[in-house]
Amino acid sequence: MIRYTLKCSDGHQFESWFQSADAFDALDAKGMVSCAVCGGTEVSKALMAPPVPKKGRQAGEERPLSRPSHPAEEMLKQMREHVEKNSTYVGGSFAKEARAQHLGDAPERAIHGEANAQEARALIEDGVPILPLPGFSRKAN
Repeated sequence: MIRYTLKCSDGHQFESWFQSADAFDALDAKGMVSCAVCGGTEVSKALMAPPVPKKGRQAGEERPLSRPSHPAEEMLKQMREHVEKNSTYVGGSFAKEARAQHLGDAPERAIHGEANAQEARALIEDGVPILPLPGFSRKAN
C-alpha cells in the first residue's frame, strides 16, 4: 500500500491510499481518481514529505482515513446520505428516466444515478431540471 498526497485542478489537496504506484497510474489513466473535496477527476500527485510526529506523539499516530480531513468532505457525505435516503437510484438510465419525467411520460419522483457529460449537457440544454452532484458517482467511489 502507498499513500499519496493528491491535488485537483481546482487546488484542493487531499490524501488517498493505493495498492501500488502502478495501481494509481492505472486508475488515474481511466479517470477513476477523483478529488475528495469537489469530485473533479483532473488529479495529480502533489509534493509529499514524510510525516514527522508532533512533539509528544509517536510515529503513526495520525488521523484515521475514515474521518474527514476537510469540512467539505463531511458536507458531501451528509448530502450523499440525504439524496440516497430521499430518492430512487436508477443507475445508468438516469438520463432516460429524467427526460421521461420531464416530458410527462413517467410519473414524477426523486431520482439519482449516473449520466455521462454529453447526456447531462443535453438534459440541461433541453431544460430538464437536473443537478450534477460532485463526487457522487458510485463507480468512482
